[in-house]
Amino acid sequence: MERTLVLVKPDGIQRGLAGEIIARIERRGLRIVGMKMLRMDDALAKRHYGVHEGKPFFAGLVRFITSGPVLAAVFEGPRAVQIVRNTMGKTDPLDSNSGTIRGDLGVDMGRNLIHGSDSPENAELEIANFFKPDELVSYKRDVDQWIIET
Repeated sequence: MERTLVLVKPDGIQRGLAGEIIARIERRGLRIVGMKMLRMDDALAKRHYGVHEGKPFFAGLVRFITSGPVLAAVFEGPRAVQIVRNTMGKTDPLDSNSGTIRGDLGVDMGRNLIHGSDSPENAELEIANFFKPDELVSYKRDVDQWIIET
């Protein structure tokens, strides 16, 4: 099983789209194993987007992601990273296909509603930035149903 981090960004929260975004990912067959609403501080934002440090858009990215609450969620399932990436659509909503979150709901590249991990390796690092291990649940398969392990 693979896990990935999803952030519903401040514009998604402000526009009341968190439920729609999360539902689209759930309908793809992924399970939520952790979720919380939080306000990112500068330190967390800079750590999360550290790969972009030094780029001209970095300061604006940090300013935007810290401008309001975000919904952080961890999804689990086979090929979770790629499923979320395909469901999100391209970074620029104008380049995203209809049927994707950004293609259907996005406004512009700077306000594109959602972040999803770009690789299983980065997903592990990103999840650790937002969640402690005891904040995530585990599932096991029992015949035709999923059971939360305690």
